[in-house]
Amino acid sequence: MDQECLVNVNPAFSMTAQASSILVLSHIFQIILKPLGQHAPVAQILAGFLLGPSCLSRFPWIRSFFFENSVTDFYASLALYSRIGIMFLIGLQMDASFLMHHLSTTSVIAFSGCLMCTAFATAITYFVYEETGSQGSRVMLALVLTVILANTASPIVFRLVADLKFTTTDLGRVAISCSVIGDMYALFILIIIVGERHKATFLRWVLKGSCSLMLLVGVVMLTKHLANWLNHQNRNRKNLRVLDIILIFSILISLAMILETMGFSSILACFIMGLLFPRRGKSARTVLTIVTYMVHNFLFPIYFGLTGFRADITYLSNLKNIGIVVLVILLSIGGKIIGTLVACRYLKKPLNEGVLLAFLFNMKGHVDLLALTSAMLNNAITSLLLYNLMLIAIVISSLVSSILVSFLVKREGEAIGMKHIPLEFHSPKKELILMTCVHSPKPVTAMIGIIESLRGENVPFSPYLIHLVELPDKAKDNSEDYYQEDEVSDEDDYGAHDGVEISETVDIFTIETKMMINQVRTVSPFLRMFQDVCDFADDVRASIIVLPFHKHLRIDGKLENDESLRITNQKILRHAPCSVAVLIDRRHTSGASHVAGSESLQQVATLFFGGPDDREALGLSKRLSTHHHMNLTIIRFLPTSRKELNLGIDISRKAGEVPVAALNIESEVDGADSCALKKFHESYVTSGKAGYIEKFVDNGAQTAMILRDIVEKYSMFIVGKGGGRADSALTTGMSDWEECPELGIVADFLASSEFNNSGSVLVIQQHVPSQSDPEDI
Repeated sequence: MDQECLVNVNPAFSMTAQASSILVLSHIFQIILKPLGQHAPVAQILAGFLLGPSCLSRFPWIRSFFFENSVTDFYASLALYSRIGIMFLIGLQMDASFLMHHLSTTSVIAFSGCLMCTAFATAITYFVYEETGSQGSRVMLALVLTVILANTASPIVFRLVADLKFTTTDLGRVAISCSVIGDMYALFILIIIVGERHKATFLRWVLKGSCSLMLLVGVVMLTKHLANWLNHQNRNRKNLRVLDIILIFSILISLAMILETMGFSSILACFIMGLLFPRRGKSARTVLTIVTYMVHNFLFPIYFGLTGFRADITYLSNLKNIGIVVLVILLSIGGKIIGTLVACRYLKKPLNEGVLLAFLFNMKGHVDLLALTSAMLNNAITSLLLYNLMLIAIVISSLVSSILVSFLVKREGEAIGMKHIPLEFHSPKKELILMTCVHSPKPVTAMIGIIESLRGENVPFSPYLIHLVELPDKAKDNSEDYYQEDEVSDEDDYGAHDGVEISETVDIFTIETKMMINQVRTVSPFLRMFQDVCDFADDVRASIIVLPFHKHLRIDGKLENDESLRITNQKILRHAPCSVAVLIDRRHTSGASHVAGSESLQQVATLFFGGPDDREALGLSKRLSTHHHMNLTIIRFLPTSRKELNLGIDISRKAGEVPVAALNIESEVDGADSCALKKFHESYVTSGKAGYIEKFVDNGAQTAMILRDIVEKYSMFIVGKGGGRADSALTTGMSDWEECPELGIVADFLASSEFNNSGSVLVIQQHVPSQSDPEDI
């Protein structure tokens, strides 16, 4: 009687129980496997594998519960909705500009592996056909095997790259871009397989395809105008309303359902919808937050779990079946490795990067599963044995590749470019990942100005604005480790009103400049706030963190001190995984002006005394020198004893502008400082992008006098904190008035109350990892 009740269980309840079990088991596996260096996709596939017919579902009463015939359609629907959300998120987070600028490179890498796998699939078609007792078209079987071998499951690659924390690196972007191209290659073959049952009505099928394309274009245009309209309708809100969100998602799901009903896969359409979704304003911020949370916490575990759930290793009952599975896995891995390495050699990319990419491209479980299912429905393949053996090969191939990728990243992370590069060695032509932090709306304008100043011209740039909110004392007892990113609800108690004001300022800037700032909010106890900042910087591999100074000007012109902010800054300076800057905002910087993109020319000075922090400040100045509204001057302080060694050759920066002195590099004795200044002089001073002045002093008193003389000439000063400076005599005595040791001697002097009405100050501390090649990377 009990068994009969289980057999007749509601299929919706059965599916819900399975999804819940996969979620629980995947979290358990993650806890177990994370210390071993393995990440979410491995745990989620294993969870489904454990729950499926290979393990627990071998018990009759469990199998009858999960494999009831009426549940099949529910599983298919769940997988479909998962694909919609996953592909939409991949499109949303895809760097379209990177893909367009590197389309030729990514296409060569992706197609090289796909074509090699296609050749291998063609070669083994006859053998697999005979050994599995298949019937039907061998051409269709060859196409199915091509999809299985050549496909790269972009959702798994996307998740694995995110978990391994190199999404923001060039290698991570290449991997994601190539996986999408590989998916498209497999999807094209899938269309041919699906079209097999429409060959009798080919003209009707072509007509449906044309209508689907026009429908997609129309929906993309509708969504674009709708998102912009919703931005204007929600001016006084941080995020969209719930009804607005439901409307956007309803359009997306309706489009996917229509395409699926017409016989076409919605994978490409959902990806394009995400890729072309407007990237600015409340609509983009709200949709990205919701979809990211939903996909990463629910859809990914369930979708990957279902992949493992479908594999049944009981079919590996003899050596022949095992041989077929091993052959498919080896040819899949081999095809990707050979094709990818050949492409990387042609493109002159490192061998170790090619090996990592090859294993990443061997992830399965997306279009290949659709190809198998479609081929069975179309009777293109009729062997149940073949179907199950290919399922096993897909799951095992993904598991093996995931484990190897995690191992390679852990072992050779630095060798394949996944390490912090100090700005001193950072080429201004490479992407800058800038992370700015605010605790309230007051410093937002200044931070946005810094972002605008460092954006460069036609250079990849990823700015982040982190709103740090302290968890109130009344909530600390119940939520010591509470951490959350930007929530959708405007009714949240923690920093909600500040969040609205911050978002409004960011939205105005985005509309004016067409540049998107990634907004994140963290809510945590004060004692661990610094850890959240450092962890997030490590996750996105930030190049530099910019912190607000703990003192700010009040309306009456006096400075207000925030000691808790100061303590947080000090901890971040000690523990940050990258360079850190502290901004003392005087409300005069272009980069930190009230109006983003101000047309007025701003005078900026970089003070150079020597040492790694000053070289880091010089590295940041490379970016500022390319800003067309900034007039940058490097002011070098040297001992008077070196004055006679300078040749005193004057060159003009530009007609009618500040003259600069030529740099006599032979007169310098500090190798690293001399090398950095020489490179900067050759690249920026001689080309007229920056000026160079030398000041000769004997002690800190003379340095202070010079700073007082020039302080009104510049709207912003960039200076290193001062760690490791060789010429400490230049600042001797200046520390007598020291108020904030964490800023360094010179910056503390400029930040003192004596200079309340002077320019803003950006104090930089370099994070120095192991570095063997001091060249621009």
